[in-house]
Amino acid sequence: MNQYRSGVQLLSKGKGNPLALLPLGIFLALFVGSGVVTGDFYKMPVLVAIVIAAMVALMMNRKDTLTTKVERFATGAGHPDIIIMTFIFILAGAFSSSAQGMGAVESTVNLALAVFPPSFLVVGLFIIGAFISLSMGTSMGTIAALAPIGVGISGETDISVALSMAAVIGGAMFGDNLSFISDTTIAAVRTQQTEMKDKFKVNFFIVLPAALLTSVILVIITMGNHSNVAAEGFNWVKILPYVGVLITALLGFNVLGVLTGGTILAGVIGLADGSYTLSSFLQVITEGIMGMAELVILALLIGGMVEIIKYNGGIDYLLNLMTRSIKSKKGAEFGIAGLVSLTNFSTANNTISIIFTGPLAKNIADEYGIDKRKSASLLDIFSCSVQGLIPYGAQILTAAKLAGISPISVLPYSFYPILIAICGIISILIGFPRFSAVKNKKEQKVFGMNGSYTSK
Repeated sequence: MNQYRSGVQLLSKGKGNPLALLPLGIFLALFVGSGVVTGDFYKMPVLVAIVIAAMVALMMNRKDTLTTKVERFATGAGHPDIIIMTFIFILAGAFSSSAQGMGAVESTVNLALAVFPPSFLVVGLFIIGAFISLSMGTSMGTIAALAPIGVGISGETDISVALSMAAVIGGAMFGDNLSFISDTTIAAVRTQQTEMKDKFKVNFFIVLPAALLTSVILVIITMGNHSNVAAEGFNWVKILPYVGVLITALLGFNVLGVLTGGTILAGVIGLADGSYTLSSFLQVITEGIMGMAELVILALLIGGMVEIIKYNGGIDYLLNLMTRSIKSKKGAEFGIAGLVSLTNFSTANNTISIIFTGPLAKNIADEYGIDKRKSASLLDIFSCSVQGLIPYGAQILTAAKLAGISPISVLPYSFYPILIAICGIISILIGFPRFSAVKNKKEQKVFGMNGSYTSK
């Protein structure tokens, strides 16, 4: 009820302030614009771009003192979602570094090459990523587990590292969008006041074509790739850290526990076979953690800047911009999609964008007769699509960092995030799925293969 009331209050706040979005515009102009102009996306370090944007945010709103604005910035940086994300970054760095140091990546890559032809390695990454993220409920944990394997596969084949990372990110966003324990799914379901299983059924049938088409595309574009690795060049024991992470993820364990356990297992195996001494193992963990320092700082600065933008009326402006011209049911559905997409572009966090826009989307859905299962699905689909495409989002930044590539280089291969947006748009245009009203609450609802609910 609190979220619903906040949505009502949001409608009465006013038109917002477009100038509040200036820090975000400056960040994008510096980070993305400089790369477009120079042709080199490493010219402008992302931390420099975000620091400049954050300074601009702190200089705005002269009515408040600098101390007040810094405290507000710190509140945004300390948001629970941001802090949990930084924990995942830290543990992802430790796990990735420790597993690589004892030979887990090389053995896993060689095993994959022994079992699958090169044409199916990348689609395998996508499918495995989808299963892990669906079970674990987090795209970040999935990327942390699979990105090193993707890098290793690319290093021993003709497959582009950027393509491998895009496949991993696509699989990760599949589960982020659909998992019963994903933050985005929970936020979408709660703000729209629907049931998790009902939202899953609607959402799944909308994005299934995107997943299938992505798999076909990945197979086609990797046909004819060659491997430089002998099939016998792997050690089963060294693969156990990744197997352990996959199994525990599929069993639904907390991502922080999964990554911690994977790091410890990699250390135990490395100490047992002589790959590590205790000192070298601890050193590798430290190097892995420090390697993620840039992402931790970036996450904190983005969280603080978004809080300033929100307070100054930037988010309110986006919400009003997307709702003022709605005149029909389809227009309302496009409004919900655009609302969460623009907010996600501004916040770089799909969970936060759903929390911001969910109450208003519920009001729109009620006014225009949109089924709450559909409105919840639209919120989740379009937020995950944008999150999988923005080069300053945590998912692409993490994968790019682990792979040592530019975040922009991943975008041309980001098939799944693009395709789920296309499927979402088509579902609005054709009115899919078609819902039939249930007259009695005690009636059993059956989800038909044509995507419609019928009474039985």
